[in-house]
Amino acid sequence: MVKVDALQAHLKSLSSGRPMLPLYIFSGDEPLLMMEAMDQLRSAAKKQNFTEREVLLQERGFDWSALLSAGQTMSLFGDKRWVELRIPTGKPGRDGADALKQFAAQIATQPVGSEGPDTVVCIVLPRLDGKTKTSAWFSALDDAGMAIQIDSLDRSHLPQWIAGRLKRQDQEVEAGLEGQRALQFIADQVEGNLIAAHQEILKLGLLYPTGKLTEEQIRSSILKVARYNVFELTEAMLAGDLARLNRMLDGLKGEGEPLVLILWSVTEELRILSKLKAASDAGESVQNLMRANRIWGNKERLYPAALRRVQPLKLRRAMQVAAGLDRQVKGLHAADLPADPWDGLRLVGNLLR
Repeated sequence: MVKVDALQAHLKSLSSGRPMLPLYIFSGDEPLLMMEAMDQLRSAAKKQNFTEREVLLQERGFDWSALLSAGQTMSLFGDKRWVELRIPTGKPGRDGADALKQFAAQIATQPVGSEGPDTVVCIVLPRLDGKTKTSAWFSALDDAGMAIQIDSLDRSHLPQWIAGRLKRQDQEVEAGLEGQRALQFIADQVEGNLIAAHQEILKLGLLYPTGKLTEEQIRSSILKVARYNVFELTEAMLAGDLARLNRMLDGLKGEGEPLVLILWSVTEELRILSKLKAASDAGESVQNLMRANRIWGNKERLYPAALRRVQPLKLRRAMQVAAGLDRQVKGLHAADLPADPWDGLRLVGNLLR
């Protein structure tokens, strides 16, 4: 499985005349980045005369024979075909897994001339966990074609991503502190919602001419369209980023996110952090324990940093506060805690700074 950089190199080779591969697999949870990557590949396919498009959606009762026949059925008009199979859950089921393995074998044994295949199949999946990536059906697809993982954008890279998007429309922020402050302001307003971020950046292109944008222009134009989720909230907690944590708590509270769900997630992270701390103090491998607890992505980097930063007494106090909050949300009395449980979550974040 490759990352976006490898896809960009492949697209460049296609523009130089290299034929398309018969199979591409996209996996990711960021709609904008997925859409843009697939649009780039579709555009390259159109330049190689793949003008007929068919979209298949795997849902209950889906006929997998439609996929198996996709690479063998000729177009009525003799055009090259682009066939897109979307598997929204990323779980094809037993029949689907067998069909995908059979399809991969079909692709691998199908002769392809110097001009490339007559049919290109693109399979679209959500972000896959480690177990699915090692499954027989996905491994077979990966071997038969090109599997591309579209990673979500890390919050720390968001200001630079915004700057790059502005550059595409010949705009940029001011130099120095003012410009960095303006990029950070946009990032705070659009975090967790890249499609809305893209729209807000396009709006700046419509409102103002090319060249430099002042901080005042940006602040008067950008709407607050940030969207937060519990997973990102716990990442901010582990990073010790109290300002971001407070923004997220305000956003989640305003959106009516269930407090019980958030508290469960926070408590689970504290439990794992406590377990890792005990293992580290006992000389055990923290990396092995992280793998056992299925910790990957950003959290694989955040946990070791949190272990180095958080004092044992504060970690124990955070666990006590979380236990008190659990009683509080169940309507029981919890001494020495804020009256509002949301403020209690801020206290937990403060202890992990």
